[in-house]
Amino acid sequence: MKIKHIIWDWNGTLLNDLWLGIEAINVVLKRYDLPIITKKTYLDIFTFPVIEYYKKLGFDFNKNPFEIVGTEFIEEYTRRQFEAKLHPDALNTMACLQSMSISQSLLSAATQGMLDTLTNYHNIQDRFMKIIGQNNHYAYGKEEAGKQWMNELHVGPHEVLFVGDTLHDLDVAKSIGADCVLISTGHTSYDRLQKSGAPTFHSLADFVNDIFSDQIGFEEVN
Repeated sequence: MKIKHIIWDWNGTLLNDLWLGIEAINVVLKRYDLPIITKKTYLDIFTFPVIEYYKKLGFDFNKNPFEIVGTEFIEEYTRRQFEAKLHPDALNTMACLQSMSISQSLLSAATQGMLDTLTNYHNIQDRFMKIIGQNNHYAYGKEEAGKQWMNELHVGPHEVLFVGDTLHDLDVAKSIGADCVLISTGHTSYDRLQKSGAPTFHSLADFVNDIFSDQIGFEEVN
């Protein structure tokens, strides 16, 4: 069945912010005298719900509540949020899909305010039918927001493709009835994504050139 709509994840999928997530959490780790992490460690342990990721980092929430630690991370991230750029092939990929009359939306665990700010900053807000964020910065609520959006879309279960970069994105896709592909340029290692059984790609360009090869002909996204 032909794909009619793409639901994008934001952090790590369209926005190249892996480095910022690592640098911001390392600031917080140092503050609590916990070992800082490398990129490899981050890619191997990052997970949802994010409270489980913080536990793996060594935080003791009996001493320091998750709400406080999580807020400190968001403050560090937000302070530098405009330094993170879109992935190099993000704009071309979205333009390619638009040229095939495939509509697009954005569904993220980030807050609505941050999403609105950053999509406006990167001048891509008009690419999306809808931009859907959360009312908290603890990464709660993505599945419920996705289900509501699917009800509004009124499309078939295999006409919507969710594109993300974490195992949680695969869980969200399953819960809302969408198919899913995963991109390994974000917050999870390629090996972890591939073991999930979902189609996994090294880049957005690889994804669109493979999935839509019969529709884009020889003019590949790069």
